[in-house]
Amino acid sequence: MTASTPYFDDVLSTHVLIREWLSGEAAAAENCTDLLARFSPDFTLVAPGGKQLDFAGLMAFFRAAGGSRPGLSMRITDLQLIQESAAGASVTYREWQSLPGGDNTQRLSTVVYEKTAAGTLLWRHLHETWAAQADA
Repeated sequence: MTASTPYFDDVLSTHVLIREWLSGEAAAAENCTDLLARFSPDFTLVAPGGKQLDFAGLMAFFRAAGGSRPGLSMRITDLQLIQESAAGASVTYREWQSLPGGDNTQRLSTVVYEKTAAGTLLWRHLHETWAAQADA
C-alpha cells in the first residue's frame, strides 16, 4: 500500500462501519444512517455475482442485513489510487471476509468517489469481482 490518502482512510473507515453493522456490534439505527450517509444518492453497485443495485437497493440491503453476520471479519489490503481530480477519485482494493465456521472470501473492488463542494467524499460507484482463491 502506498502512502495514506483521504480516499484510503475512507475505504478503511467505511468497511469498519459495514463490518460493525453487519456483525451486530453497532446495532442502533443511527449506525445504519451514518453508514448510508457515505454513499451518493446516485450510487450504483455491481456485486461480485453481477447483481446491480442503486442507492434504494443499497438502503434496503443494509437496513435488512443489520446484525445478520455475527462474527464477521473483514480486512482491506492492496489499496491503490487509480486517478484523482477535483471532482473525486477512483480507488482499487482487495477485500477479505470470513465468518466463524464459514468460507473465507475475497473480492477485488473499485470504488469511484465523488467529492461534494464541501469536500465530503461520497461513494458514487462500486464494482466488485470475486478474486481467484489461488491468490489466498
